[in-house]
Amino acid sequence: MSRVSVSKSRVRPVARNASLERHAQRFLELRRGLEQNDYFCKGTVLKRMMKCGKAQCACASDATKRHGPYFELTYKANGKTVNVKLSPQAAPLYRAATQQYRKMKNLLTRLYKLSKTILRHQAQLAESKRQH
Repeated sequence: MSRVSVSKSRVRPVARNASLERHAQRFLELRRGLEQNDYFCKGTVLKRMMKCGKAQCACASDATKRHGPYFELTYKANGKTVNVKLSPQAAPLYRAATQQYRKMKNLLTRLYKLSKTILRHQAQLAESKRQH
C-alpha cells in the first residue's frame, strides 16, 4: 500500500499510486472472470419456420402452419455469412456458447480499457520518477 506524504509536492503521485493499485486490483478480478467462461462460439442461433414451396400445402397460405422449427447457427467468416444447420438437441448448446462468446467479448473489452488506463498511470509514474 502507498504511504501518505506530508509534502504537497508528493500528494499527487501518492494518489496516482493508490489509483493504480485500485485499477490493478480490478484488472485481476476481471481476469479471473475469463477462467469462469465455458466453451464459446461466435454467432447467433436462429429458430426458423419454413414454407415448403408446395402450392397445395397449408404452409403456403397460413403462417402458423409453417414447417419446423429448424435451427441454424449463423455467423460471419471472411466477410461472408455462414449458416450451419443444428439439430433441436444441439441448438441449446450453441445458444449457450454464443452467449458465452458475447460475455467473453464484453469482458475483454473491459480488460482492454482498464489495461490502457493502467498503462497511462504507469507511464505517468515513470515520467515523474525520471524527473526527480
